[in-house]
Amino acid sequence: MEQIIATVSQLNAFVKRTFEANPVFSDIWIKGEISNYKKHFSGHHYLTLKDEGGVLKAVMFRSSASSLTFTPSDGMKVMARGRVSVYEAGGVYQLYINEMIPDGVGELYIAYEKLKARLSAEGIFDEKYKKPIPRFPRAIGVVTASTGAAVRDIINVATRRFPYAEIIIYPAQVQGAGAKESICAGIEYFNRTKCCDTLIVGRGGGSIEDLWAFNEECVAYSIFKSEIPVISAVGHEVDFTIADFAADLRAPTPSAAAELAVPSLQDILDRIEDSEYTLITLIKNKIERLKLHISSLKVLSPQAVINNNFIRLDNAVKRLETGTTAIISENRELLIKSISKLDALSPLKVLQRGFAIPLKEDGTVIKTVKQLDKIKEFDLKMADGERRCRISDKK
Repeated sequence: MEQIIATVSQLNAFVKRTFEANPVFSDIWIKGEISNYKKHFSGHHYLTLKDEGGVLKAVMFRSSASSLTFTPSDGMKVMARGRVSVYEAGGVYQLYINEMIPDGVGELYIAYEKLKARLSAEGIFDEKYKKPIPRFPRAIGVVTASTGAAVRDIINVATRRFPYAEIIIYPAQVQGAGAKESICAGIEYFNRTKCCDTLIVGRGGGSIEDLWAFNEECVAYSIFKSEIPVISAVGHEVDFTIADFAADLRAPTPSAAAELAVPSLQDILDRIEDSEYTLITLIKNKIERLKLHISSLKVLSPQAVINNNFIRLDNAVKRLETGTTAIISENRELLIKSISKLDALSPLKVLQRGFAIPLKEDGTVIKTVKQLDKIKEFDLKMADGERRCRISDKK
């Protein structure tokens, strides 16, 4: 067998391709303790994960680090998710981290991600199933603990914004054993009794363990199947649970849920006042326009109408006389010019200069000598009259 000789770069590239070709290393969770942690000014995080048997270099780039919900430090036990590959220039393999969470919540987080992915694939998070929240609810149903800050915040905000909506509390267990069943029972109660228009389901903030009841599959299905629109209000603004995705609307806090559930009475009164002012202004303007129109339509007395008609008739007669005079004058000038032209062309003008015109008996002009050969007599017209002429000698 021929011996293979490879360069360092070729070997590192080969190992890298081997890692990347194996799907196990493309998405893997690694549990370990942080050491040699350093956050670079570029925003990248460099660290080593270790346990009692070994170490693994790791890097979390700035784009992925933006999802961190805690500050990493040496000695902290974490679970990191990412891909394993080789850094060719250094000749070492390392973990390229996409997500990182404290180890204490690792198993719950993984379960959360799996359930979220499965329910999403089933379509219960789809926007097409989201129901609109009623604008003016007559009653708000609240499924939460009967004591604590969450229920007080919801009551205070809702009654301050819109005191006409009734608030019905279903005292549910929201933490520990039996919590998921209690939450589902509250949702089913309101759907069965139809005593409210909108549902708020939630609780105050806490750890992932405290909020876990809202990550249960049965709670997600109860929210999804609810005929009454559901607003989820679980934890603080940064907390997301399965219930948030299944609900018709997610509120970042219980107080925000109350604001989303009811309108602001003061805003409504302000809009009514603005509309009233606008309406009054429009009516006033309309009345003024009608007054002007009516003024222009006032009926005159019969004598005034007759007088106005006389004035219009006199004006028409004057216009007619003026127009007729102008037309006659213009036509007179044209006639004089035409007569002058005709007079200049008249044969009589020629006769006055000593010429005569021979005429046949029928009055036609004799123009040639040949015409004289055929007649014995003709008339000779001169300027002052005519004489009969006879031809005595013919050649």
